[in-house]
Amino acid sequence: MQKLAFVVVVVLACLHASAGYVPRFLNGRPRGGMVGRPASKRLSTDPLPPDMWMEQTLDHFNDANTQTWQQRYFVNEKYFKPGGPVFLMIGGEGTADPIWMVDGMWVEYAKNFNAMCFQLEHRFYGKSHPTPDISDDSLQYLSSEQALADLAAFIQFAKSKFNLDDNKWISFGGSYPGSLSGWLRMKYPHLISGAVATSAPVLAQLNFVNYLGVVRDSLATTGPDCNKNILEATVEVELRLQTQPGRDELKKLFNLCDDIDVGNANDVANLYQTLAGNFEGVVQYNKDNRAFEGGAGANITVDTLCGLMTDSSITPIERYAKVNNLLMTTYEQKCVDFVYSKMIDGLKMTDWNSSASEGGRQWTYQTCTEFGFFQSSDLDDQPFGHNFPVSFSVQQCMDIFGSKFNADLIQHGINRTNTNYGAYGIKITKVVFPNGSIDPWHALGITEDLGPDATAVFINGTAHCANMYPPTDTDLPELVQARATIQKLIGQWLS
Repeated sequence: MQKLAFVVVVVLACLHASAGYVPRFLNGRPRGGMVGRPASKRLSTDPLPPDMWMEQTLDHFNDANTQTWQQRYFVNEKYFKPGGPVFLMIGGEGTADPIWMVDGMWVEYAKNFNAMCFQLEHRFYGKSHPTPDISDDSLQYLSSEQALADLAAFIQFAKSKFNLDDNKWISFGGSYPGSLSGWLRMKYPHLISGAVATSAPVLAQLNFVNYLGVVRDSLATTGPDCNKNILEATVEVELRLQTQPGRDELKKLFNLCDDIDVGNANDVANLYQTLAGNFEGVVQYNKDNRAFEGGAGANITVDTLCGLMTDSSITPIERYAKVNNLLMTTYEQKCVDFVYSKMIDGLKMTDWNSSASEGGRQWTYQTCTEFGFFQSSDLDDQPFGHNFPVSFSVQQCMDIFGSKFNADLIQHGINRTNTNYGAYGIKITKVVFPNGSIDPWHALGITEDLGPDATAVFINGTAHCANMYPPTDTDLPELVQARATIQKLIGQWLS
């Protein structure tokens, strides 16, 4: 193979078990990770690349620990021409999907820049298992800092294996790996020459109260009645919880798996959060051309849910139940789990073959140790009630990982993250931060230019990581322009 002139890195982010369950939408993460498949149907007929493996260091910050493990990656050389760049897609908080090697907007960039393509799976997700299990002791090796060091080690590995010594590297990422993308450029500027950090939450925050604020505002784009009717439905739920006949009616309306025990505050909080999550997940991915779980939910939009919530032929609580049952059917759930102890039991599983290993336990660990990001109901002006405060999320950390994971310890980790990476004050050049106005995560991202060489692209009307998915004829003009701007910046960084 001839030497390349440039290399470009692309970083991506965007459960039931016998002893418990893992929610469909947990800490902003759908099952499978925050970045879904590029489309419900493959656009390319190219074969998917096979799994490949590199020997990776277990602990990059302790030279006395010589343990190694096998990290999974993929390669696609179809678009490479001598002198062209190389793209590396780095997996996030879910299984690395090889379909991204042949579909998605980054593939269009690869064609334009004659790029070689790589994808690296994030440690502790998918098939990349650094340890024999995901026990508390094992998860000490799961952190954004270790993941960034993995990326640096992979770059050095790829330079040697694929003869890429003279190349520039540019990182792309969406959601949590969008943050990794920017941080990679900041931490390893000698390895990374530019970064695209899509939908990247750069501020770690214990109580992410503005998440529901953006959800509220996004629902309001359909008109004032959607939020008003959600609020009325929430009030009706609260009234029915006060009597046994009312609780029986709720169980039937919402197809709940168990009876409601109002004496268990955590069960009640989990029920409210589950019902709000029906709207949160749809808002987060509204009209983004992605698909989860083989296409499930891809065509359910804010318009869909608000259309149901403004159906005047039924009562507000019946509308609320109809939304819930639509999503339950879409994701093939026989009933809706909400019992707190079941959820905790599911997330305490430590075997790689358990439902927890599909990413829910690992992502919860990262939120409890590094980021917070807890989407509470503590914002005053929102329609989902105030029954899942931030203390409910803190309680989950304590119940899953031990009582020491109280608010003070979590806040200490959050402070360390913001000190380590800079939060909103990140000092960085040759980076672009695309964010969508509908996406709740933009509230923790960069939406205004940090400088002439650190650009924000705020896309009105789009959701989480929308610019990363394949273009369609129905894309908003703002989204089309954002993709063009990103491509122009990549060209400038490679010139």
